[in-house]
Amino acid sequence: MAATPPERRGRATRDQSLYLPEDPIVRAFVTELHFAAGRGARTCEAYARDIEFFAKFLGRDVVGAQRADIKAFVLHLASELRYQPAAIRRKLVAIRRYFRYLVVEGRREDDPTIGVDAPKLPKRLPVVLDEDEVSRLIGAPQPAGQTEFQRFRDRAIMEVLYASGIRRAEVASLNVHDVDTKRRIMRVIGKGNKQRTVLINESAAEAMDKYLGHRPRTPDEAFFVGRRGTRLGVRAIWEIVKNFETLSGIRLHASPHVLRHSFATHLLENGADLMTIKELLGHESLATTQIYTNVSVEHMRKTYDNAHPRDKRDDR
Repeated sequence: MAATPPERRGRATRDQSLYLPEDPIVRAFVTELHFAAGRGARTCEAYARDIEFFAKFLGRDVVGAQRADIKAFVLHLASELRYQPAAIRRKLVAIRRYFRYLVVEGRREDDPTIGVDAPKLPKRLPVVLDEDEVSRLIGAPQPAGQTEFQRFRDRAIMEVLYASGIRRAEVASLNVHDVDTKRRIMRVIGKGNKQRTVLINESAAEAMDKYLGHRPRTPDEAFFVGRRGTRLGVRAIWEIVKNFETLSGIRLHASPHVLRHSFATHLLENGADLMTIKELLGHESLATTQIYTNVSVEHMRKTYDNAHPRDKRDDR
């Protein structure tokens, strides 16, 4: 029953075509999820691939799966593939949604996911860089051998991630007409195809203008493109951030999501209110944003401990 993780697709576009699985029932599920429930193409594809992954583990059709099969799948993910609790919970969400669909459509009388517990998430505060570390990260020397276009593009991506706090998929889905550098605003399509307006600072606007001056001529409407003039994928954006991390020499792990956490924490520490941060991040609930209050306290404690001289003296 061994299974290998599904291939991860590196391309992300706003108008990404809907992924349609070979299994006709899963295909019908994905179609309804997208057109009736309004879920985005990336979300629908993730659900479909999770169900296909479960089917591969079973070695048969998922429709007839029992509770014991689902529990065995969860154990397989945790013990053999070493999936983190968050990844397992995401797959369970897809499987639960699929079986609810099967029940509604009359293809099953019961829901075998009832009674299957998701692994608990460890209570960890998000990793946050301090302001000096972010400056070192964004200002890191760039890899040798890059073209001017690549250097300006990569620097603009780093500035945008920290200036706006948007997700890497949202960076990838930006189109040229979504960005107004004069007004310093961007229109972003987030989770569930929900649109919101985010702000950028002058540093990001300037970096984006410099990049646009070197962006190759291409019919692709994407804001950030690769050497072939096509939309830059989420994997490429992640690799760009990791290159900056390596060359910056900072101690902490950096990723697009770490920059998102750092953006929210630094805004809070510098006087922004939670409701504003919630809207900028695209959170549905203020409770989700509330975690940055705790992060901010820990961040201030770190700064305090590093700055206060008393505990550093030998004569105390």
